[in-house]
Amino acid sequence: MDSGLLCPARVPPSWPPSLQLLLGEPAGELWSAVLGPLSGRLRTLAATSVHLRPDGTATVRHTALVDWADGRATREHLVAATGSAIPAGAAVVEGAAGGTPVAVGLWRWPLDPALPGLAWATSAAGVAERLGALGLHVPGPRLRLRSYRPGRRAVVEVTSPAGRWFLKVVRPAAVADLVRRHAALAPALPVAPVLAHTTDGVVVLPALLGTPLRAALAGDPRQLPGPEALEALLDRLPEVAPRRGRGAPGDPMPAVRAHASVLGTVCPALAPRLDRLTAAVAAGAGRHPVVPVHGDLYEAQLLVEAGSVVGLLDVDTTGPGARIDDWATLLGHLVLLEHLTGDPAPIAAYRDRVERLLAGRWPGGELAARVAGVLVGLATGPFRVQQAGWAQATEARLALAERWATASAG
Repeated sequence: MDSGLLCPARVPPSWPPSLQLLLGEPAGELWSAVLGPLSGRLRTLAATSVHLRPDGTATVRHTALVDWADGRATREHLVAATGSAIPAGAAVVEGAAGGTPVAVGLWRWPLDPALPGLAWATSAAGVAERLGALGLHVPGPRLRLRSYRPGRRAVVEVTSPAGRWFLKVVRPAAVADLVRRHAALAPALPVAPVLAHTTDGVVVLPALLGTPLRAALAGDPRQLPGPEALEALLDRLPEVAPRRGRGAPGDPMPAVRAHASVLGTVCPALAPRLDRLTAAVAAGAGRHPVVPVHGDLYEAQLLVEAGSVVGLLDVDTTGPGARIDDWATLLGHLVLLEHLTGDPAPIAAYRDRVERLLAGRWPGGELAARVAGVLVGLATGPFRVQQAGWAQATEARLALAERWATASAG
């Protein structure tokens, strides 16, 4: 294998052993050792996503081209995880980085040991058979993977002449909570009802009508709901129990510190700026009452039509929290979208409408401080997806956070 195809730049020695192993040349040796006994020879290997935790453990997805002894060449999607990120059931081997031994859990797509339902949910034949057994007629399904977080969750879109569905694949232990959450929210909100669910972690949801707010922002402004409609939607949120393991409701600082730690690890030169940002968010965030919140509200989670909100997606995060954080999350995503799009004017205009609705609602720049915290989290994106020029893109996003932190101080 040409190691240059794996790692065109040397992994900085300051990075933790997990990244030294999974992003550097040792990754090729690791996967070659695994594939060799299966009569596979690794031709190329490239990282496509990296999830780094503050404790230095990591999960890395690779795309690989593998030559097999029978003459076939296949493109494989491979996942490696270290430390606390290794799910039960993964094949565990020992690797080494800089003389430091590192335990690594390995699997090939779609055989995710934490998501046993993923294998059939990504097979057209499997989907037709399993959904049929659940009472859903899905002839000739076409599948599209919408998202995948190794060891955590995946979403598969299913299209058929009979309709359209989404398969949400989660850890089996999380199914009951997700089903209860949808049942609690559906009577009051435009949330998809659960059509069926399986013991191996697949929840079946119907596709909802409407246009994603993100697409509407770039299209017909008549489709856009006023910010007052978003507020009415949030006001209808019923009380639901928090997810297990969720931190203190309404406190943005654990997430901000975690994201700043990850960014400081991969971009050490940004550490002083990150320290100042974290301090500014902590000083300006304020304390807020705990109420029902969506928990991850942004433009891709909202479906709209003719000025109304007709769909609310990804309700896994609903629970107790601070309402200001739903608004801060929406504003943070709009700020970033303005920065990334070629035509920021419609997005800026909508953001301005949201800010006018919220003007004077909270004292002392608390909203701006929390928007800055959201932008710190979004600054992890370029590295996570291994974007070309990710370091420069990270710094640009951090600069957006600094502007909002400055506004909060002012």
